[in-house]
Amino acid sequence: MKLSAISELLSCELEGDGSIEIVRVAGLEEAQPGDLTFLSNIRYQRLVKSTKASAIILSRDAPSVGIPALRTDNPYLAFARSVDLFYTPPPVKAGIHPTAVISRTARLGRNPSVGPFCHIDDDVQIGDHAVIHAHVAVYRGVHIGDHFTAHTHVSVREYSQIGNRVVLQNGVVIGADGFGFARDQQNRYCKITQSGRVVIEDDVEVQANSTIDRAAIGETRIRKGAKIDNLVQVGHGSKVGENSLLCAQVGLAGSTEIGKNVILTGQVGVAGHCKIGDNVVATAQTGIPSDVEAGRLVSGYPAIENKLWLKCSVLFSKLPEINKSLQKLQVQLDKILKA
Repeated sequence: MKLSAISELLSCELEGDGSIEIVRVAGLEEAQPGDLTFLSNIRYQRLVKSTKASAIILSRDAPSVGIPALRTDNPYLAFARSVDLFYTPPPVKAGIHPTAVISRTARLGRNPSVGPFCHIDDDVQIGDHAVIHAHVAVYRGVHIGDHFTAHTHVSVREYSQIGNRVVLQNGVVIGADGFGFARDQQNRYCKITQSGRVVIEDDVEVQANSTIDRAAIGETRIRKGAKIDNLVQVGHGSKVGENSLLCAQVGLAGSTEIGKNVILTGQVGVAGHCKIGDNVVATAQTGIPSDVEAGRLVSGYPAIENKLWLKCSVLFSKLPEINKSLQKLQVQLDKILKA
């Protein structure tokens, strides 16, 4: 595909020779002649000089780099869209595999694709154009909207509700029992029946091996446009706001409330019954034991303002030296006091 055609499709401003043929999209280091690459993070500026790519996607204010460029306000978004121009996903064949077990009371919409060894239980409703890959289990009473995709080994537990254009990657579990137990007089743990449900709104994607638990009462809700990475645990009764991101290995204890446009980066943990305001960002491995006001950037454990945490981090490695100096001062002070 000619670079000029890509420029039009991506609504980018063309800089340089538009007649170049582009055959794929690649990263700065891997790119070869014929490839389109991109620069969206200034940290990788040093790699631009050595890239072998034939063209590059740049921000409008980035300096020229000696090869044809596509200029845009959002290089990363343009890169994401450019991938779709060259990648063709495996075709999905409509129809129901003969090994799939589908209840007579289940209702599937138009043009379904149901793979081998799937089970769809009683009173399930699934909308149009569903793609359900092998070994998926949909329990009783589940309601799912249009354009649903479930990859292998997904489980959607009883009475869950899922909106339109939801994607569940391999091994996702929706609506498993929340972790609820009460002690009796003999100090034994008695299970609390988890009678609630999980509600997933439109345009949500949950990636591999993540779990979203249902509650004893009420609901766990993932709001429209939220994206949940691999190995994330959303505890019973939690709420995740619109367009929020939960990155890999994030853990939300029960009844956590996450606002809109929140980003919890890798391995962030949130204690139960906490409220995280809109537009909060928590950096990797942050531990959040209490509420966080909207708009804050937090780090560390317990979570504090990122700027303060950075200063503290610098001091951590100097603590032995500081302690040694304090001990010397204490010895000198003791001598003075005894004199």
